[in-house]
Amino acid sequence: MSLIVAVIFFVACLLGIPLAFAFGVAGMAGLWLSRLPIELVASKMMFSIDSFPLLAIPFFMLAGELMVRGGIVRVAVAFANTLVGRLPGGLGHVTVASGMGLASVSGAAVADAAALGSALMKPLGQAYGRPFGAALIAATGNLGPILPPSTAMIVYATIAGPSLSLPALFIGGVLPAVLIALLMSAYIYLAARRRGFPMTGEPIRLSIVARTGLRSLPVIMLPVLVIGGIMGGAFTATEGGAIAVVLSALLGLFYTRELKLSDFPQALLHAGLTTGVVTVIIAFASTVTFILSIDHVPQTLRLILQGMTEDPTMFLLLVFLMLVVVGMFMESTAAYVMLVPIFAPMALVYGIEPLQFALVFILTLIVGMLTPPVGALLFLMAGMTGLKVGEIVREVWPYIAIQFGVTLAVIFFPDLFLFLPRLAGY
Repeated sequence: MSLIVAVIFFVACLLGIPLAFAFGVAGMAGLWLSRLPIELVASKMMFSIDSFPLLAIPFFMLAGELMVRGGIVRVAVAFANTLVGRLPGGLGHVTVASGMGLASVSGAAVADAAALGSALMKPLGQAYGRPFGAALIAATGNLGPILPPSTAMIVYATIAGPSLSLPALFIGGVLPAVLIALLMSAYIYLAARRRGFPMTGEPIRLSIVARTGLRSLPVIMLPVLVIGGIMGGAFTATEGGAIAVVLSALLGLFYTRELKLSDFPQALLHAGLTTGVVTVIIAFASTVTFILSIDHVPQTLRLILQGMTEDPTMFLLLVFLMLVVVGMFMESTAAYVMLVPIFAPMALVYGIEPLQFALVFILTLIVGMLTPPVGALLFLMAGMTGLKVGEIVREVWPYIAIQFGVTLAVIFFPDLFLFLPRLAGY
């Protein structure tokens, strides 16, 4: 039965049916074949999204929208430019630094890449060429699901259940994100030297750095307060998202004064649409997950993998390779809903720490947003720049290699990446 459901799902996708509704069609077909009442679709959908932690997603989406419309991103870019703009590949370093700042508030790859593209694509294209700039913005946007408050981590922790703490997962994402950002900057530096990219920033002057830093201090403190409060246990991720919205609105209205009351309807609409896409996928995919569970697919896969290897590291490598392929063809939220309930319990059987497995799972899947044939960030940047996807792909491979390299490091050196969560008491 599971095979028939899978075939129906892939046929629906090939026919151009939106991913969420392809799950819905496959799920209802599975229920009909199982002679179960179709009404189960509604109950499974309701219970899958009836979750307080998932409420954090629309809040952080809205906070990101308000930051962009309120000019807060430009303030962060200006400060980053005073610090690293004069280095070889300076605009690239500014992009990475600005992406880290934006990711620490919104946590969504597509939204972050769109914001960075609107602010930095033109100067990047003029200085380094449009393909290089588009690839860099796409790769930098992919830091959003890694650095807290990551929407991917919120979804994963909600599905994984009580075996995993969301604040611990947030803290666990900090070191991989910082390491990826540093390696990206190192590559940008080497590429700038090798290709002879022009210098773009002004010479560093302490007076300018101090003045720009002082102006950007409220912007810098926003993610510090929100993320620090979540990790410190002062409030939940959902409450932190609400606080981020309030602070972003206040900064845009009264500090940068670029945010207008007329901007709120569009910001709410865009945040609502993005959230709706995520929640509808989770809701419909839950029915397919239920079909797989009653068909004993998790138990079958567990027996197959345990027959192949009893080594935890080899199990992680097998999951890594599988997720590389899955990420190339499936939207990550759908993959979380379908695969986390299957593989997270298996990781516990192998004695793998839930936090390590979560990091490997998330880091591997999100690279799919940069890989053809359905990489969302590739198509976003192609649409924004008018470039062909192939032109961007030729420049994005080094960033893909960096992200995969960090994922493999989490597999082979878990203690290094679990140090911060353990230091925080998790």
